[in-house]
Amino acid sequence: MVRGVAAVRAMTGQEVQTDAGGAVIRRVLVVDDSRLQRRILIALLQRWGFEVQEAASGDDAQRLCREAPPDLVMSDWMMPGLNGLEFCREFRRMPRDSYGYFILLTSKSDKEEVALGLDAGADDFLTKPVDPAELRARIAAGERILRMERELTAKNRLIKSTLDELQMLYDSLDNDLIEAKKLQQSLVSERHRDFGPAAVSLMLQSSGHVGGDLVGTFPIGENRIGLYGIDVSGHGISSALMTARLAGYLSAAVPEHNLALRRTDDGGLDARPPAEVLGLLNRLMMSEIETEHYFTIVLANADLATGRIIIAQAGHPYPALQRASGAVEFVGHGGLPVGLIDDAQFDEFEVMMSPGDRLLIHSDGVTECADRDGALLDDEGLAGIMRNLRQTRGMAFLESLMWKLSEFAGDADFNDDISGVLLEFRPSPIPG
Repeated sequence: MVRGVAAVRAMTGQEVQTDAGGAVIRRVLVVDDSRLQRRILIALLQRWGFEVQEAASGDDAQRLCREAPPDLVMSDWMMPGLNGLEFCREFRRMPRDSYGYFILLTSKSDKEEVALGLDAGADDFLTKPVDPAELRARIAAGERILRMERELTAKNRLIKSTLDELQMLYDSLDNDLIEAKKLQQSLVSERHRDFGPAAVSLMLQSSGHVGGDLVGTFPIGENRIGLYGIDVSGHGISSALMTARLAGYLSAAVPEHNLALRRTDDGGLDARPPAEVLGLLNRLMMSEIETEHYFTIVLANADLATGRIIIAQAGHPYPALQRASGAVEFVGHGGLPVGLIDDAQFDEFEVMMSPGDRLLIHSDGVTECADRDGALLDDEGLAGIMRNLRQTRGMAFLESLMWKLSEFAGDADFNDDISGVLLEFRPSPIPG
C-alpha cells in the first residue's frame, strides 16, 4: 500500500490530457470495500479532474448508479454481499441514455476469470495494486471508446431524425402523387361511350403513381369522332405534366382549343387532317414547350357511317385491326415521334372497317410486357390474346386484356404504363 500512496504523491502535479469541454468521462464511481483503496483511487481521479463518487459495497453502488449514472465505474471484484461481478451484471441491466464504461479491479489474472468478467459486461481489467500510469492509460482507452460510442449515438440520432423528416416528406409527396394520379385519371373521364354504330372504350394504367400515357376521344361532327393514344417519353411527374398539357391540346370539353379541329367558313368545326395536327404539335414541342420530352402518338379520324378511318402514326406501336372473322393484322407506317426533330414529316393512311371489326390503339407497355424470363409479349402475343377474346367486347375486353398481361408477366411488375383505345363497330344483325 505504501507504493500506491507514494505514487499518488509523486503525481500530484500531473493532469490527464483530456479536453475539459469535450471529455466524455466526467463522473467516476469507485466501488471497493477497502476504504484505503478507495482513498488512493479517489485522490488520483480528483487530481486528474474527474468528479468522483464512492461506494463500499455493490448494493450502495447500485443505488448511486440509479441516482446519478456514472460515465466510468471502477469496481473491486471481491467484496462481501454483492461482489464486483454480480454488480457488473446489474449495472448492465440498468436503463441508460448512453454507454457506461466498467473496469474490474482484481488480483485475478487467470484467463477463465477474465472470461467471466467479460461475459458479465466488464470492458477492462486492472490488477491490484493499481499502477497510476496504467490506470491513466486504461481511462484514456475507455475515453476513446466512449467518445466513439457517443459520436456514433449522436450520428444515429441525426440519421433517425433525418429519416423521420424524409419519411414525413415522402408521406407528403406520396399524398401529392395520389392526388396527381386522381387528376391524371380524371383526364380520361368517360371510359366507355356508345356512338350508335360504334363504341369506344378507354384503358389507362400507370406503372407508378402517375405516368406518361394518355388516351382519349373527341367529337368532330355527326357520326365522326377523333381518337388518340399518346405515350410521353420517360416516367413520373414530368411525363404526367406533359400528358396534362397534351390533353388540353386535344380537348373534348373545349373544342375551340382542340388543335385537331378548325373553324369552317360557316362557323362550325371540322377535323384537321391527322398528319397536319401532328405537324402542329411537333412545331409546338420544338419551339414553345421547353422540355426534353418527346412523345409517340396515333391520331385517328373515324367516320362511323362509312367505316373509313384516317390515321397518322408517329412512333407509336402499330394499331391492331381485328376483323369480324377474328383475324388480326397490324396497320401503319411507323414514323418519327413528335418533338424529336424540327420539320419532321408525318404521313397518313386509311383503313376501312366493317360491322364486327375493331381497332385497338395501344401503347408499347402492352407489346413490351415481359414475362419472368424477360421475353416480350410482342405483336404476335397480342394478336393471340385478341383472337382468344374475340367474343369479349368493350370494357370487358380491356379488363380481360389486363388480366392476360398480368398472367403473362407473372410475379413481375409492369415496367411501363399500359393504355389503349378500343374502337368497335357493332356486328351486322343476324337475319331473322
